[in-house]
Amino acid sequence: MQLFSKTKGRFNGRLAFVAQGVAMLTDIRLLPVLICTLVMLMAAGCNMPSAGFSGLPVQQIIVDGSVFDVRVNGAQAEAIRINMEYAPRFGPIRDRAARAMVQASGCKVTHVVGDQAVAIGKLDCG
Repeated sequence: MQLFSKTKGRFNGRLAFVAQGVAMLTDIRLLPVLICTLVMLMAAGCNMPSAGFSGLPVQQIIVDGSVFDVRVNGAQAEAIRINMEYAPRFGPIRDRAARAMVQASGCKVTHVVGDQAVAIGKLDCG
């Protein structure tokens, strides 16, 4: 009887090891799905306005081939570039974003900060 208990104990130990391995394999298989889901969620938020411009009306403006979603909030404007461009430098994008802000607001843009995707401009409407 004791021999049977030892065999049963080893079998249960091996079964537990296999079950843990299957659980790890399942987790590993779900990892790519989880990563893809997170990437899609982040990509979907790429043209979301920043907190100060959320909920404001948007104007889509095209300047020299760059497409911007522009929102105006008082003395500031936000231009989000929504088209694909290969490795744009911020200098030309900044100038185009400023022109898009002028078209959207009717005001002079005195200063622009940001990057190739999102630019925030200070407006002088006086």
